[in-house]
Amino acid sequence: MTPNPHLLYKNLLDIFRSVRSFLTQSRWTLKLLLIEALMNLNINDKAPDFTLQDENGKEISLKSLRGKVVVLYFYPRADTPGCTVEACAFRDTYKQMQKTGAALLGVSPDTSKAQKKFQEKFKLPFSLLADADKKVANLFGVLQEKNMYGKKVMGIARTTFVIGPDGKIQHIFPKVKPEGHAVEVLAYLKESGKATP
Repeated sequence: MTPNPHLLYKNLLDIFRSVRSFLTQSRWTLKLLLIEALMNLNINDKAPDFTLQDENGKEISLKSLRGKVVVLYFYPRADTPGCTVEACAFRDTYKQMQKTGAALLGVSPDTSKAQKKFQEKFKLPFSLLADADKKVANLFGVLQEKNMYGKKVMGIARTTFVIGPDGKIQHIFPKVKPEGHAVEVLAYLKESGKATP
């Protein structure tokens, strides 16, 4: 049985179009895709160290929190519907989270000023870090290709990392849904027993 030449041609044409589309993306996007492929963090990997400004312009480094469990949650943008739901849920569980001994930090590609406005508007009791250039998002592999209204764009994949006192990743919550996530993280902290005051 000989293959259908029209079907073969169509498959080759589809492959060619996919490759051409990929190669015509900007160099920046290609770099991000390469970094994303290289930066797949796993449990027990050392968390990348970073220093970012919080909502008040004060620098906070991950290294300065060694000895504590750190809940580091990445969200796409301050004061948007899903991010507000997630942040307010963390706010509502914050006192219980503190009792586990964990530190909570939110990170998004916003400015310190936008983070401050978001924090004040919703009375968020934890620090929000400004990653406007998305360098930390890149380090953690959460800057990913997303489909937005039929267009492929690079954006923050809602992800939470639980980092142990030794600086190693204890748990990763990928592709987070805003509703119920804070309760899920709190349950993990309580069950793991690894968050110590």
